[in-house]
Amino acid sequence: MDHLLANIKIQVNSKIYVKDPETSVLGKKIIQHSILLIDEIGFEEFTFKKLGDLIGSNESSIYRYFENKHKLLVYLSSWYWSWMEYRLVFATNNIFDSFEKLKKAITIVTETIDDDFKTEHINESVLNKIIITEFTKTLYNKEVDNENKEGFFLIYKRVINRMVMMIQEVNPNYIFAKSLASNIIEGALHQHFLKNHLKSITDCNELVSPTDFYINLVETMLKK
Repeated sequence: MDHLLANIKIQVNSKIYVKDPETSVLGKKIIQHSILLIDEIGFEEFTFKKLGDLIGSNESSIYRYFENKHKLLVYLSSWYWSWMEYRLVFATNNIFDSFEKLKKAITIVTETIDDDFKTEHINESVLNKIIITEFTKTLYNKEVDNENKEGFFLIYKRVINRMVMMIQEVNPNYIFAKSLASNIIEGALHQHFLKNHLKSITDCNELVSPTDFYINLVETMLKK
């Protein structure tokens, strides 16, 4: 699977960016260091000026790639979910038992992420931390309906719908497959956040992972 993923170009909706950052050294530098800087100071404090100072480039050069920092965050999120989709497809492709396939899929989308050294300019482990803390900002804003029409969240929805199909394979009579799938994928981010910051309101800890919780949940819900 790692060999196949290394040779796949992650696709992101071209409407999200002004110029594809994957096409130049500067673009890749913008992506690489924006991830590190957002992780360090948070999205609220992140600015293109601070990023420009960090990478030794004019602020205006960053605007040649992204209209604003919101679009940059949407790009990072889209890249992440596209990367996650590839992992999901390849990890479950040869599993024929429907419940084992679902459990593997849940593991993929809920586990702690390690850096994939094959993508030199993107640290997936740090990007995962950003998705946990900042992803909802791409959705919970006044532009969400327009951006949805433009296809900004197509990859994210595609990941959820893959999970929906797996749930329906396990139990075709379960009538809340979409709600369960979206809860697993976004809820796992929330459980990771709680585990790291608000430990008293989650059962997830160093011994019990969000993966354990969601596998237990689907066993309870789908195998009645």
